Amino acid sequence: MMKKALIIIDMQNDYFAGGKMALVGIDEALSNTLHLIEFAKEKKYEIFFIEHIAQRANASFFLPKSEGVKLHQTLNIQDGSIITKHYPNSFRETILMQELENKEIKNLIVCGAMTQMCVDTTVRAGFDLGFHIELVTDACATKDLVFNDEVIQAQDVHNAFMASLDGIFCEVKTTEMFGNE
Repeated sequence: MMKKALIIIDMQNDYFAGGKMALVGIDEALSNTLHLIEFAKEKKYEIFFIEHIAQRANASFFLPKSEGVKLHQTLNIQDGSIITKHYPNSFRETILMQELENKEIKNLIVCGAMTQMCVDTTVRAGFDLGFHIELVTDACATKDLVFNDEVIQAQDVHNAFMASLDGIFCEVKTTEMFGNE
């Protein structure tokens, strides 16, 4: 049997309505993440909830001991392990790699937020570490970005990152595709 793990990145209160960095499409991403959790439980895959806690002096969200730093209350966190990180890369200075090695897992299903930051960085790092990764596009979310005084819509940001990751760093899939395994 192929060992897999579901890696859920930064589904924390600050990314939701009322939080300090509300994302476009985060509610749909959460709904799809909940489906992925049920799928992973059914398949007896390991589940890891990645929780970012800001350490930078000028951080504006995910502040230690704040309500915004907490994982979203609808996540079934008792079904998995929580891994704290302080950088966009979920492997950097965390126990994630050790946990995956201990369980002999080389295949990852990844979802979460933000697409262009922690999701992208974690997928690329995972690829470099030799993991086979399935990235679930409709279980990820981001925000509008500004570059050269131009607003880049969240959907365009998301699509550009999915397009650049797909095929080399990972396989981009939809939540629906995990009902057919």
